[in-house]
Amino acid sequence: MRTKGALLWEFNKPWQIEEIDIGDPRRDEVAIRMETAGMCHSDHHLVTGGIPMMGFPVLGGHEGAGIVTDVGPGVEDLAPGDHVVLSFIPSCGKCPSCQAGLRNLCDLGAGLLGGASVSDGSFRVQARGQDVYPMSLLGTFAPYMVVHKTSVVKIDPSIPFEVACLVGCGVTTGYGSAVRTADVRPGEDVAVIGLGGVGMSALQGVVAAGARYIFAVDPIAWKREQALKFGATHAYETVEAATAGAAEITAGGMARKVIVTVGEVHGKDVDTWMGITAKAGTCVLTAMGRLEDNQTTLNLAMLTLLQKSLKGTIFGGGNPQYDIPHLLSMYKAGKLNLDDMVTREYSLDQINDGYRDMLEGRNIRGVIRFTDADR
Repeated sequence: MRTKGALLWEFNKPWQIEEIDIGDPRRDEVAIRMETAGMCHSDHHLVTGGIPMMGFPVLGGHEGAGIVTDVGPGVEDLAPGDHVVLSFIPSCGKCPSCQAGLRNLCDLGAGLLGGASVSDGSFRVQARGQDVYPMSLLGTFAPYMVVHKTSVVKIDPSIPFEVACLVGCGVTTGYGSAVRTADVRPGEDVAVIGLGGVGMSALQGVVAAGARYIFAVDPIAWKREQALKFGATHAYETVEAATAGAAEITAGGMARKVIVTVGEVHGKDVDTWMGITAKAGTCVLTAMGRLEDNQTTLNLAMLTLLQKSLKGTIFGGGNPQYDIPHLLSMYKAGKLNLDDMVTREYSLDQINDGYRDMLEGRNIRGVIRFTDADR
């Protein structure tokens, strides 16, 4: 199939909309007509080289929703016409990690940056006669895709595509960071640092868990205003201001849980985030740093003496096959606000405008809406 896609040919260059060729589904693969794609900050890491794929060109996008058009041999639980969300980490259910209950750490995830298909190690997408490396083995910045069944989650067809695509990464990651990895308990005081799509989802998880004081931190005033609407009790421009505010409000107790969802983690900031963390508290790093970054500023004596914990998390520590439909059922029941997470919709040709809006703080989440012009 010949269609269009948003490609990167080198670091620090804009996305280019070009013709691509996508092969037919093979064993255990699913063909999907994409309706929407979420514009996550992680795809911008592809541009900067913070998350380097194994080669170029790269087809971006790892949040998406659409309709199954065809299935290959061995696919039993999906059929043409099914509405689906793409999980940015596959979940086979059979590997040691999945069997241990760590389906967000499925062993198939080891190949996410390699570009080769799970089914047979070949490439499904080509451009200019070259193999294309799809982000997370997905490449949702194209109106069609062929993907392994372990990355496909069937959803309620009544869910709007523009909100469904968000749970393929951002919402599930943020919400799970709060309720699962941080394990926020009723009455605890919590700080959420960074108020993009993942941060606002973490904030909603903190509210649902019954936190007492919720300190939201972001340099963008509009995002702080939105955080208060989503349930934060206090909002601050900087971590330093939040630390002073939390100290006063909690009589020095600080935040029992801190969830870091900034656009990019820098090692020099870790000790600042630990500074707002309470004694015996937990700081969860949900945001990504550059893969080559290994320098961190951290007062090890205070880490020990105050018995604090520093944890990483991916995909909210959960099970995408369960969490994705579960979160969408919460949305349908009015218990999770996804509508207000979508700030703007863009055409595929407007992808660079969308990322400019994200970087300049004008969006919680931008969404690409595919049209016939893209196909």
